[in-house]
Amino acid sequence: MKSSEPASVSAAERRAETFQHKLEQFNPGIVWLDQHGRVTAFNDVALQILGPAGEQSLGVTQDSLFGIDVVQLHPEKSRDKLRFLLQSKDVGGCPVKSPPPVAMMINIPDRILMIKVSSMIAAGGACGTCMIFYDVTDLTTEPSGLPAGGSAPSPRRLFKIPVYRKNRVILLDLKDIVRFQGDGHYTTIVTRDDRYLSNLSLADLELRLDSSIYLRVHRSHIVSLQYAVELVKLDESVNLVMDDAEQTQVPVSRSRTAQLKELLGVV
Repeated sequence: MKSSEPASVSAAERRAETFQHKLEQFNPGIVWLDQHGRVTAFNDVALQILGPAGEQSLGVTQDSLFGIDVVQLHPEKSRDKLRFLLQSKDVGGCPVKSPPPVAMMINIPDRILMIKVSSMIAAGGACGTCMIFYDVTDLTTEPSGLPAGGSAPSPRRLFKIPVYRKNRVILLDLKDIVRFQGDGHYTTIVTRDDRYLSNLSLADLELRLDSSIYLRVHRSHIVSLQYAVELVKLDESVNLVMDDAEQTQVPVSRSRTAQLKELLGVV
């Protein structure tokens, strides 16, 4: 008889181990920054990804990227998030211990990156930052189809969401996600039995989710209609009960009520 795995090892943890192994095979992008966050060096992978982004968003050639503020290489809506990451300090006060990695979407080109930063120390003290990133686009997204006519390509469609937990990057299957809730720099991802934090914004997620399944019912909430249980009317407001552990009642904005009822087949 084959020995079974310990009950404490969940399916998500087993998938995380497999993904970590894949991640170790990746050639990471590496960017060296000075103490002011200006680029001093790229490796070839970083230049291949960030070079076109700089040319299209800033109108600068690859040779002109050296000395530029790395935050400027990212879409404007992602800059506060990246600046927050670069300025993060270890809660224990260690000057070189780095914060957890974050997931970030780069629109030009349309990529999903897991970014990690580490403070660097020289003989004279802090001397800059090493930024390492892994391109997980092909592990988390797929092409959304050909654009109609001459329109711009649609963003790639998500089928997994990268999150960080217990010093590991985990890929969550979309089919297991009940709802998303926006909260400042983070988005809370809720499954039937757990919660995860993600750095991906609701705006980024909304563009890359199947709109026939996932609906942004409120400025702070995206729900999976497959897990919708009941519509509840309270005075002038409408809430949607979701099939998570708490049977959460998610507020529905007035502008989305009619669309939600139509998608749910409610008269």
